[in-house]
Amino acid sequence: MSRNTEKNIKKHNDKLHKEQAKAKQAVLSRKEKLKEITRKFNEQNKEENGE
Repeated sequence: MSRNTEKNIKKHNDKLHKEQAKAKQAVLSRKEKLKEITRKFNEQNKEENGE
């Protein structure tokens, strides 16, 4: 009997896709946090410079 059955292949692919989606979400989350930090930094600099 083969180890590469439909059930095992599906299980593996589902796990792989879940991990890929998680990694992609982490990248997007980091980008959003960086945008927010940059926005706050720029606002703070404007206030300090009196603009």
